[in-house]
Amino acid sequence: MTVKIITERSVKPERQGELALLLRQLRIRAIQQPGYISGETLFSVDKPGTQFVISTWNSLAEWRAWESHPDRLEILKKIEPLLTHAQKIAVCTES
Repeated sequence: MTVKIITERSVKPERQGELALLLRQLRIRAIQQPGYISGETLFSVDKPGTQFVISTWNSLAEWRAWESHPDRLEILKKIEPLLTHAQKIAVCTES
């Protein structure tokens, strides 16, 4: 069963470029992971500085493996100081 992971992150508008660069690095590494299908980044119209990343994975187990992968955690350490509040992650599937 495929899953979609929706991650919301907010930064000060002037730091969006830094976040975008790190998110590209994250996606480059995610693409190489077993089970990764696709991803997209959306920018909120109503909340400047808020970005949503939606990634699709073949299975919850494959997402969980990436979620705790050292490459991902390394980039997250660089992202976290840019955030105005903790990121939010939702794991979703179609019924």
